[in-house]
Amino acid sequence: MSEDNHSSHPILRRLDQGEDILLCLLLTIMLSLACVQIFMRSVLSSGLLWADPLLRYLVLWCGLLGALKATGQRKHIALDFSTYLLPDSAQPWITLITDLFCTVTTACLSLASWIFIKNEIEFGGTDLLSLPTWVWNIIFPVTFGLMTVRYGMRFIIDLSGRFRSHPPNGDQDQ
Repeated sequence: MSEDNHSSHPILRRLDQGEDILLCLLLTIMLSLACVQIFMRSVLSSGLLWADPLLRYLVLWCGLLGALKATGQRKHIALDFSTYLLPDSAQPWITLITDLFCTVTTACLSLASWIFIKNEIEFGGTDLLSLPTWVWNIIFPVTFGLMTVRYGMRFIIDLSGRFRSHPPNGDQDQ
């Protein structure tokens, strides 16, 4: 299934829109706050004590949301040697295997990050702006969970498309 078909799926399209909005909002806040901080340090010889730690968290959040966006566009880090070594007829199967592997991997990362958040809720303290530490780290299970949904949906869409395009009677050899 082509990338256009993936991005035209309503759930994936909504995810893309939400990611775009949140990423733009966070980048705007981050850049504005950094500019204010630079101005205050340069002109007023002071600054906001909470700005630098908040900027670090915003960089983390933007990085993880950017990774989520990259997975949505299939622009994430990938070992693409299979396109050179295997015939074109094997590529749809490689894509299926890759999507399944990514689904399982991100599901495991999602579970691990939920366990981390659960422990932070139970044992963690407070951090920036007197908020609990888990609030600042909730981005991990959210992004890994959304990556799991994205890869899982891709796997299901590609798998159903693969069986729809090839009749079960074995007339075609792919």
